[in-house]
Amino acid sequence: MSGTASATGADGSARIEAAFAAARAGGRAALMPYMMGGFPDPEGSLKVAAAYADGGADLIELGVPFSDPLADGPVIHAAATAALEAGTDFEAVLEVCASVSDRLPVVLMAYTNMILGGAGPEDFGRRAAAAGAAGVIVPDLPFGEDEAVREMLAAAGLAVVPLIAPNTPVERRAEICEIAAGFVYVVSSVGTTGERGELPADLTDLVEDVRRRATVPVAVGFGIGTPAQASEVGEAADGVIIGSKLVRLIADGDGLAGGLEEVAGFLSEATAAMAGEGSPPVR
Repeated sequence: MSGTASATGADGSARIEAAFAAARAGGRAALMPYMMGGFPDPEGSLKVAAAYADGGADLIELGVPFSDPLADGPVIHAAATAALEAGTDFEAVLEVCASVSDRLPVVLMAYTNMILGGAGPEDFGRRAAAAGAAGVIVPDLPFGEDEAVREMLAAAGLAVVPLIAPNTPVERRAEICEIAAGFVYVVSSVGTTGERGELPADLTDLVEDVRRRATVPVAVGFGIGTPAQASEVGEAADGVIIGSKLVRLIADGDGLAGGLEEVAGFLSEATAAMAGEGSPPVR
């Protein structure tokens, strides 16, 4: 880890890594469900966050709705559109963060334009940290593109979580792992978010390679939509990120109450499956 990454963002990184460590001590990978801030509406998303925390989540990935999400598939894109139409702004997302950040680490997912807009990265970082956020994922901010943004967010106490995809060159994987804070987000497959029938055959090899290079936990997201898949990924990785499946359960539920009931059931099944398969590999 570079000097900048280790000297800044320390508070958020420590909280994130402690959550991964606690899950590992319990014999499983950490469960990190994704939710779209403001979906189905600002008030409803507060209930979704509470359901995640009550349902056994170790961390929460909290999306900030954006009109042109490059990495999001149709389910999450639709949720972002609905959230914006319901009047969700950054302040409303931060209210969701603040509502659960004393219970578990919350990592925001935001695109670069949202961070550069308004009063800029320094203000974004300050406001996110004040709401209790532990970190931020910026999927369209590649390493080396604008390190000033990364440094300002880290200076606010946020772990700036990098992403590694299957097509990331080996040399670049090493560079990304050097600056990683909180955890490394391994994208399971090339493309946008969404449920997939099966996991890539070479996913375990990718995860193992990244874990050898990283000094922070490694979590996998994109395409995980069943408890069995969560268990399979949890055998290789330190953390499992589930997004589109849960967002769809909220969208397709019999009202918000019905969606929350479906979410609670899925989280319970996923946690049980992950714990039942044995302990994740120890570093």
